[in-house]
Amino acid sequence: MSETSYMEQELGSQPETWRQAARIGAAAGPLPKPGQRVAVVGCGTSWFMAQSYAALREAAGQGVTDPFAASEAFLGSDRGYDAVVAITRSGTTTEVLRVLDAVKGRIPTVTIIGDPETPAVALSDETVSLPFADEKSVVQTRFATTALTLLRAHLGEDTSRAVADAEEALAARVDKEWVFAEQFSFLGSGWTFGLANEAALKMREAAQSWTESYPAMEYRHGPIAIAAPGRVTWLFGQAPEGLEADVARTGARFVHHARDPLADLVLVQRVALERARARGLDPDNPRSLTRSVLLETPAAS
Repeated sequence: MSETSYMEQELGSQPETWRQAARIGAAAGPLPKPGQRVAVVGCGTSWFMAQSYAALREAAGQGVTDPFAASEAFLGSDRGYDAVVAITRSGTTTEVLRVLDAVKGRIPTVTIIGDPETPAVALSDETVSLPFADEKSVVQTRFATTALTLLRAHLGEDTSRAVADAEEALAARVDKEWVFAEQFSFLGSGWTFGLANEAALKMREAAQSWTESYPAMEYRHGPIAIAAPGRVTWLFGQAPEGLEADVARTGARFVHHARDPLADLVLVQRVALERARARGLDPDNPRSLTRSVLLETPAAS
């Protein structure tokens, strides 16, 4: 593995890619308008960003917004969607292409994409291209967070604090206890539950780590049984009353920062990178993974 991986370079560039995306998101464009019923689809990391966007859009009162893994999207005419938003870094993922093809001419689509020279463009009614956030590493970092920053800005959020907090997260110390912890549980609520899911995925992908994620209020309904000395419970967003004390009683390390939760995800990306390095792993080419999942399409009978 090279001394400086693509993953390190790409996650370190996030403050600038977020600034660019925020400018695009704040401008008039093809993303859903307030009041529209919207389905958001993606795979893997993009699905988790869809979860966060859906929670943010509904919380902002802009309309019903349902997130789906592309392979499990329910987009029948009886559901009354006005638009489908697809999030895809590569523009080649089979399940996303199948969704776009299935709704073409029936539900207007807009795709947020990293590589605009891909099949998803032809299948989409509109696209928002973020080529400056595309990546060489198999492990997604900046494309996902940049897409979510775009969507936050489109919802009317001021993302300047998130950018500043991301810069701080890039300079923050990575605790050795995090690098060598046996297990992580990531928690969130509302839009930060998607971030918790993504944090856990980063640890699995980059560092082959035992990692779980849960809604914050659900953690005490069973999953807290896994908490123990040498393990970490990491919370994004507001802490439920009494949770920190409950985790402390297990002997696990409770981690909760005041920075913008998306910026805190940047710190988790850095932890995943350091855990990979400590284990001699290549975070740019994780075991059994590729940049895009391309499935064979069954031949017509």
